[in-house]
Amino acid sequence: MAWLWLLIPLTPLLLVPILMRWPKLRSVVWLAPLPALPLAFMRPDTLVLPGLWPGAQLGIADGLSAILLLFTAALWLAAGLCAVSGHAKDPHARRFWVFWLLSMTGNLLLILAQDGASFYVGFTLMSLSAFGLVIHNGTTESRRAGRLYLQLAIVGELLLFMGLMLRVHEADGSMLLTAWQETPAGLPTLICLLIGFGLKAGFWPLHVWLPAAHPAAPAAASAVLSGAMIKAGIIGLWRFMPRGSGEEVMSLPASVAPWLLAIGLISAFYGVAVGLLQTRDKTALAYSSVSQMGYLLVLVALLLSQSVSVEALGLLLGFYVVHHGLAKGALFLGAGMAHEYRLSRVHWVLMALPAVALAGFPLTTGAVAKSLLKDQVGNSAFAAWEILFYVGSMATLLLVSRALWLIWRSQPGGPPATMPLPWKLGWGSLCLAAPVLPWLWPDLRVALLDTLSLYGLWGLMWPLLLGAVVIALVVRFNPQWHLERLARYQPGLVLSLRLRRWLQTRPVARDPMLPERPVRMPWAGWRNLERRWNRLGRDVVQVSAWVMALGLLWVLL
Repeated sequence: MAWLWLLIPLTPLLLVPILMRWPKLRSVVWLAPLPALPLAFMRPDTLVLPGLWPGAQLGIADGLSAILLLFTAALWLAAGLCAVSGHAKDPHARRFWVFWLLSMTGNLLLILAQDGASFYVGFTLMSLSAFGLVIHNGTTESRRAGRLYLQLAIVGELLLFMGLMLRVHEADGSMLLTAWQETPAGLPTLICLLIGFGLKAGFWPLHVWLPAAHPAAPAAASAVLSGAMIKAGIIGLWRFMPRGSGEEVMSLPASVAPWLLAIGLISAFYGVAVGLLQTRDKTALAYSSVSQMGYLLVLVALLLSQSVSVEALGLLLGFYVVHHGLAKGALFLGAGMAHEYRLSRVHWVLMALPAVALAGFPLTTGAVAKSLLKDQVGNSAFAAWEILFYVGSMATLLLVSRALWLIWRSQPGGPPATMPLPWKLGWGSLCLAAPVLPWLWPDLRVALLDTLSLYGLWGLMWPLLLGAVVIALVVRFNPQWHLERLARYQPGLVLSLRLRRWLQTRPVARDPMLPERPVRMPWAGWRNLERRWNRLGRDVVQVSAWVMALGLLWVLL
């Protein structure tokens, strides 16, 4: 039964050439992650693939992997259902679905990977394919955001490949992630992994692509990009980093842990501070993701500090990823829906559920994630910083309130409109997950009941009450700070544009060792071959993606 694991990455991958041949099948493409749901519960034996490379294995190694697989598949299903109606009249819908399927394939593959090479293949396929989702709208804004995303994605892939090779060397040639977790890591390895994965995770100061990419991408793409794909950076750090108990294994990572904690806290509050200045809803939500990824980086810092149980941290990481992914996916889809339809009161009640869950409101997934995080920090070597996590709940409430107000302001005029049924089902299920999921998940239910004590409720509510007071004062006095120019300034886009202009305008110096007469290509027909290649399909990008998908399928088989 181990071969069943192949159904998870191969189902969306095989749909790519099928969709290229029969575009009308895009109405069922959203079902591609469906095989992952039963397999997350069945948990077949690990699939060993010696024909690929030494140590190639697919499967679920622990409870965290099962949680991540189940949540990721559910988010892709819900967002894909919304995309069916959102791109029903899109003339470039086939291009969107091709990159959607390729990104999904990589996302699911890296969760199943039990060796470094398989993880890298999935991570790279997901990262590079997501470029097609970012630039899908074809506007100047999306092209700029896509260029910045691609520049940083390539840098991240190179650093990650260097870190992977260093880990293989440190583990005496082993590709297995379990071996890496018991192997000491050197400082160059840690630097490569932290920057390589950090560029995908989007925590400060490696977040510069996030505020540009989310407003440019379609709503469904933003939902999976923020809800699932950026989590791959934290998952990679969790699996590639050592976690042994010996001093020789953890001496260097333990010394790095305080620095990671500081970066995580800076990211948590920086994302809120800058997000409050934004005038666009999806940009404010993007900075909210920067803030929340800071808290996930804190979990990695706790892992490396060796002051908290690895099993407890793994369960908390799963809780937090599910909580943030579903809530942020619902908010991005809601923002996209509000741009097309005027929402009714029922819709706004549903929209408020994931928003207050992000702030840690009682009886939601956020209450469990926030409470467990505070407890783990309080029981660790970083207990003195616990108060900042309470303040962080208040700050999150301010930011999501700002985002909701911006979403409300972006609605079209007129009476509330009737939205398509697929959008209602996909978006509504994500909104209801915040209060409903804790009662369906036994581990979450136990943790949720622990937060309902008088002490637990007070710990959750006083930051929210303080945040409500701040919001009331802002509404009452309506201060005008005139910081729009500062809010619009994005240094990542500025540097990306300057790099492009420098490459286009810099003079090319002639090497004195070269002959005076220019060297001609030995075969002058290469340009004609390129033109023939471009005529193979209606869209060059689609044809190229098709070839890449077939090549990856050949490698996997």
